[in-house]
Amino acid sequence: MINNEKYLNLLTYLKKLERVVLAFSGGVDSTFLLKAAKEALGDNLKAVTIQSPYIPKWEIAEAKELVAKLGIDFEIVEAPIIDEIRNNPENRCYLCKKAVFSQIKAIAAREGYRYVIDGTNFDDIGDYRPGLAALEELNIKSPLLECRLKKQEIRDLSKELGLATWDKPPYACLLTRIPYGNELKEEDFIKIEKAEKYMMDIGFRAVRVRCHGNLARIEVDKNDKSRLFNEVLLEQISAKLKEFGFQYVTLDLEGYRMGSFNETLGTK
Repeated sequence: MINNEKYLNLLTYLKKLERVVLAFSGGVDSTFLLKAAKEALGDNLKAVTIQSPYIPKWEIAEAKELVAKLGIDFEIVEAPIIDEIRNNPENRCYLCKKAVFSQIKAIAAREGYRYVIDGTNFDDIGDYRPGLAALEELNIKSPLLECRLKKQEIRDLSKELGLATWDKPPYACLLTRIPYGNELKEEDFIKIEKAEKYMMDIGFRAVRVRCHGNLARIEVDKNDKSRLFNEVLLEQISAKLKEFGFQYVTLDLEGYRMGSFNETLGTK
């Protein structure tokens, strides 16, 4: 067992919850929390993953594989695009989390689990995350936040635990690829997912393809930008993204940064 004070505090915290459902995305935070919860609670744990038009299929597949390796009870829940977020309002994260976590809470109540937990970490409170208010209203527990675990600490502990996700790049649902105020369309999510998967397959691990209608705006990690300035590669990327349904393909010169559409908030 890991002899780390914060990790031991996390196990103690989880044991007090007795029986929980974990909202599981397969990302760095929720995978680490899943591993810790399995250690603390054994079979008094269930993982629930959301399947939606704005969740990439490859991420669902990874989540299923991770849960299977740990031998944890698992359920996939369908979550359609609700009417309240159809036009991608600025508080869409709040509205979406309220709807999704209400579904997960209903599963927990029906099956006799005491709490629903999620992978919000201590660093998340410094970003624009309106969804945190929904979690608080629904009494969702965030053990990593409560135990003051930061992202880098979670990565370091994940590596020590042998979790393959320890160096997985950050990833957010595909709603974040659409500008606020634009209608959410399933066909846009399909082409975004294909475009980002292609970019990852050719070696760009931290990438976002922001969708402005028929225009794709590619963000890659600052350390990867120089790799893109290759005429042959640029032509290949452009041709491939046009195959997926975009008419124009552009590169964001600032590179990848989390929540770049949040830069537009308050500027209208």
